[in-house]
Amino acid sequence: MAEHNDFGAWGEERAREYLITHGYTIIEHDTRKGGSEIDLIALKNDRIIFIEVKTRREGSFDPMEAITPKKIRSICRAADNFVRTYNYRQEVQFDIICVVGSSEHDYTIEHLPDAFYPPLG
Repeated sequence: MAEHNDFGAWGEERAREYLITHGYTIIEHDTRKGGSEIDLIALKNDRIIFIEVKTRREGSFDPMEAITPKKIRSICRAADNFVRTYNYRQEVQFDIICVVGSSEHDYTIEHLPDAFYPPLG
């Protein structure tokens, strides 16, 4: 696996740990639906939550810059496909988690619940 893939997997693992300690139940990770990937899917408070994880090294560009309108459409398309395929009835929420750092003891997590809503149309 390429180094950037390993680093991204490391960040997703930190995000999973964070969510679990905050009462989320992880039901899927690295799920492909409708030609797009969803990093994490969780349940909490009668909501199904689709989470995009962005991992960056300290000093690199802001991870939020990678959340483009195209990326949002892709996540929403995959989420819609997942909800329809498995007939979920819960309210849908889209979160972003940014993991910045590079080692087990030197990283920060920023969690943005309800980070965006599906675009109209």
